[in-house]
Amino acid sequence: MEEKMNDRIYVCHTYYHAYVVFLKELHLRRKQGAEAVGEASIVLSSLSNTFEQFGERLKAVGLFADIITFDEKRADFFPELQVYRKDRGNIILNMWQRIRFTKRYAKLEAPFVPVDFKKYKDIYVFCDSDPIGYYLNQNRIAYHAVEDGLNCVANFDVARYDNRAFFALKVFLSKRLNLIFIQNGYGKYCLDMEVNDISAIAFPCPYYKEVPRKPLVDALTKEDKEMILRAFVRDLDGLMKKAEECGRVGKKILILTEPLCSLDVRERLFKDLVTEYEKEGQIFIKPHPRDELDYHKIFPGYPIFDGTIPMELFNFFENMHFDQVVTVFTDLNGVQFADKLVRLGDEFMDQYESPEKHNQNKRMGITEKRDRNHF
Repeated sequence: MEEKMNDRIYVCHTYYHAYVVFLKELHLRRKQGAEAVGEASIVLSSLSNTFEQFGERLKAVGLFADIITFDEKRADFFPELQVYRKDRGNIILNMWQRIRFTKRYAKLEAPFVPVDFKKYKDIYVFCDSDPIGYYLNQNRIAYHAVEDGLNCVANFDVARYDNRAFFALKVFLSKRLNLIFIQNGYGKYCLDMEVNDISAIAFPCPYYKEVPRKPLVDALTKEDKEMILRAFVRDLDGLMKKAEECGRVGKKILILTEPLCSLDVRERLFKDLVTEYEKEGQIFIKPHPRDELDYHKIFPGYPIFDGTIPMELFNFFENMHFDQVVTVFTDLNGVQFADKLVRLGDEFMDQYESPEKHNQNKRMGITEKRDRNHF
């Protein structure tokens, strides 16, 4: 008897990825009914986040059939791969090394993969640039890629940038022959890649599929939002108190941190931002989940939110409203809890590190289709 296939599985590397999975799953269940869409499983990779007790909270809300942890390993975990990463001086030798690296990496990653993906009808992968992408392609397992962050491909087309020399040749070797691997729609076994807004992308891949996030958010019911809050917020009472505090304060500015540059430069950057913007109102700070700076120590006395909470959840609170939200590179199109959205971008970052480290679009001759600084 043929073994029954499971329905869907999502591979997440960040809290934001898991938030998008909630949007997708709740939409499916509203549209088709829980019984019609079947069960979904979620994989939490430790590559970028520890996730702490998040898995336990996911179990408590009951949206997923299985919550699976994945001890995903980067290439530098395997010493034997380093020989394939040396520059041999010409495209032919480098491509031969890359072919060998791709196959070897997938084999080395296999023992750490915690689930048999071949038993699922649909596989959705955020960040297929991570080891899971190599594994799935080399094992000929078809999957759907999902954009890492909101409009992240529009802000930085990492697949095109990383493969900018002989791009067409490399795409052929990846998409057609599966000899190397290119992420974000260019892998042979990547069926398609969901992106928020194709029109914002300078060079769209033919395999991009537009799935706007906003309609999914707008359709959330009160019960949906309560479920999301229970899953993502470690201290809901504490967050509610901060929301009330926002309501009592006059003019207020939220600064979103990011894991930018070195820690010492990052500290100087955000100290400068706080100094500049506190002239205009009370500063609130929301650390990025992967930001290792201790903002409680650097800014004692300032209201600081739990960094693991996706900022999009602030939209769920009536009292959580800011005059401005300020960030360096984070896309703010999903923010509804502020009057003014400020995205400082490359020119601001040029003051703190060499432009070559962050202005990749300019190096490829890409002019963004929308204003990076203010929305």
